[in-house]
Amino acid sequence: MPHTVGSLAADLRRLGLAAGDVVLVHSALRSVGFVAGHVQAVVLALLEVLGAEGTLVVPTHTAYNSDPAGWSNPPVPQSWWPVIREANPGFDRVLSPSRWVGVLPESVRTWPGAVRSGHPQVSFAAVGARAAEIVAEHPLADELGDGSPLGVVYRLDGKVLLIGCGHANNTSMHLSETRQERPRMDDNGAALRDPDGSARWVTWSAPASDSSDFAEIGAAFDAAGPVSVGLVGGASSRLMSQRAVVDFATGWMRENRS
Repeated sequence: MPHTVGSLAADLRRLGLAAGDVVLVHSALRSVGFVAGHVQAVVLALLEVLGAEGTLVVPTHTAYNSDPAGWSNPPVPQSWWPVIREANPGFDRVLSPSRWVGVLPESVRTWPGAVRSGHPQVSFAAVGARAAEIVAEHPLADELGDGSPLGVVYRLDGKVLLIGCGHANNTSMHLSETRQERPRMDDNGAALRDPDGSARWVTWSAPASDSSDFAEIGAAFDAAGPVSVGLVGGASSRLMSQRAVVDFATGWMRENRS
């Protein structure tokens, strides 16, 4: 039978999601199976479970708004780089679509009442009681650190929900990278759109992001930490404390990364 708002809400409650929770969701909705209402029904199920006091958070990243000098998949000719930097219309919280983070974030981003952080590459969107608080600040150089929405979710003792995807997509582990004693730094660039419609190129340095060992860290966390595993529709899913996984990953990186 098709999955519905009601059946998905029941699955989420069995997994441990509850009214009033703050939850950061990563998803691969194809794994859920046939849903009556597609992604709209999934968002409605999440919001039904969270209730009026809960908050849904999703990544709405725009990695395409980056310095073309670093592009490799595919690269572009060096002669194009100045044009791409100068002609980019710039990140806009309302206009700029997310990309490579799935269909759920795009649906949440455009949901009535949704608000979005202002980072030109790694923004987050949120709906619910704590949404404005979570996305209020997002410094360029603290893109995935304690000053970002990830840090706010941590301070609010939020949860992480992985629907149909694994820890390789667990963005919260990037917060652990920023907490290392001497994180490797990367230089970054992107275009920002100002209120008057003009665009400007901005640059910053931030701790490097490397998710290549996130699946390994996640497997170790699953073996040691309190993780609720179950089905949301047909998708194998995990629900966990964000603090728990971030603290675990911080220690794991300290011991195992060179």
